[in-house]
Amino acid sequence: MCSSDLIFEAVARLGGMNRAAAELHTVQSNVTARIRDLEAELGAPLFERHSRGVSLTPAGRRLLPYAGRVRDTLDEAKRAVTDDGTPSGPLIIGSLETTTALRLSPVLSLYARKHPAVDVTLRTGTTAELVRMVLARQLEGAFVCGPVAHPELEEEGIYREEMVVMTAPGIRSLDKALDVTELKIVVLRLGCSYRQRLEDILAQRGIVGLRRLEFGTLEAIFGCVAAGLGITFLPKALIGPVWREGRVAMHEVSPREGQVETMFIRRRDSRVSSALGAFLEQARPVTRRSAAAE
Repeated sequence: MCSSDLIFEAVARLGGMNRAAAELHTVQSNVTARIRDLEAELGAPLFERHSRGVSLTPAGRRLLPYAGRVRDTLDEAKRAVTDDGTPSGPLIIGSLETTTALRLSPVLSLYARKHPAVDVTLRTGTTAELVRMVLARQLEGAFVCGPVAHPELEEEGIYREEMVVMTAPGIRSLDKALDVTELKIVVLRLGCSYRQRLEDILAQRGIVGLRRLEFGTLEAIFGCVAAGLGITFLPKALIGPVWREGRVAMHEVSPREGQVETMFIRRRDSRVSSALGAFLEQARPVTRRSAAAE
């Protein structure tokens, strides 16, 4: 039987007693009675009833975060009970698109062969988007550009990337690339850490008031930079193939500007499932696996 907290959370999330009853596999009268009991216990109405369903009162809005924590704790408790140490079940993690392209394809392939009972879902996004999803418990963890330094998150350095500025072919130096009347940067959407790093590098050189061309995929960025529409800032290893084909030129920056660490983040108050632990063991470079074992 569901606790009153879980019933309240379901009604608030779904906006109606009937819809909550259907999700919880019970009858509407039971949901209504439990909500009334909870309101009586707390001494405050939690919902306003109307023809479209219900909406939260101010007291209900204040209670909702606590009910969400109860739901999350029970969900994690169920996973802990069924986790016997053998990786299995769902594993939902996030990653930067660049990290997925550079690092995770072989990791995912090997992991799937070694742990066929795990159903892996990989969601890509910007660092800002992935941090929000981990905090909201929508992901067990994510590979992001660090450092993150959030009090509710643990972070572990996994990969170190050397970043370079990418320009159209034929541009022989970074100074030449920057010596234009109206510099444009070709970037992923707002929240991308590489985009912010490039803007900081240019600001240190006195270049502000940039025009930005935003795209949703790396291939689109490669194509626009190759066509001379602007410059971008990406891991050197990722640019290597298109650079060797002569499609773009790349220009190094100082080690302080160009060294970026990819971190794996997860909530401090969450447990590491067997599926996630096995994945991280697979994802860590060999040198880090050896150090962790000592």
